[in-house]
Amino acid sequence: MRILLVEDNLALAEGLQAILRGSGYVVDFVADGASAEAATAAQAYDLVILDLNLPEMDGLDVLRAMRARQNRAAVMILTARGLPEERVRGLDLGADDYMIKPFDVPEFEARIRVLLRRQAGLRSSVISHGGVTFDLTSRTFSCSGTPLDIPAREIALLELLFLRMGKVVSKEAIVASLTGFDDDLSANAIEQYVSRLRKRLMPHGLTVKTARGIGYYLEAASVAPSGAA
Repeated sequence: MRILLVEDNLALAEGLQAILRGSGYVVDFVADGASAEAATAAQAYDLVILDLNLPEMDGLDVLRAMRARQNRAAVMILTARGLPEERVRGLDLGADDYMIKPFDVPEFEARIRVLLRRQAGLRSSVISHGGVTFDLTSRTFSCSGTPLDIPAREIALLELLFLRMGKVVSKEAIVASLTGFDDDLSANAIEQYVSRLRKRLMPHGLTVKTARGIGYYLEAASVAPSGAA
């Protein structure tokens, strides 16, 4: 899952990036409102963590512009501005959550999990397909209680396909979800990840199918996916 962090306090931003990347998320970072506006207009994110007191463009204006474009990414406002009327305004403009600095890190991480679970349309943090179970809290996959030993990039790919079970995910969406501003991932690399993941999953009742010319989807039974050619 891909997150945009918008924070002009560089020391705090570095700490938050370490926390988020340590949990396996792909994180892009910008330090001003204008860059946040450009990033959210150009790239699809699962979550935007948004400060309000930003150079060049206030965070609420960034949020307003996002929702005006029908951008449905989850938005967590993370700010020192904690007056009740400010919280109400942020939530009314379309924020999904509002946290006040300073904050408790475990609570911050838990709220992120809730927002991402909601984005994926999940009620529970544990879901199963075939013989594989995914725990969204720990972001781990297991089979019969035994963790699947899968490299980080393949875990990210499996998570993307797992949360969209039976639905085609385009190659472009895979690249966007697995890479940040400073990363580069070729189509050949995606094919290699898919091939290795397919071999790992076959013994567990899942397979990665190819929708020719479009992308890939995960299947546990012989059911045609939505959007497949």
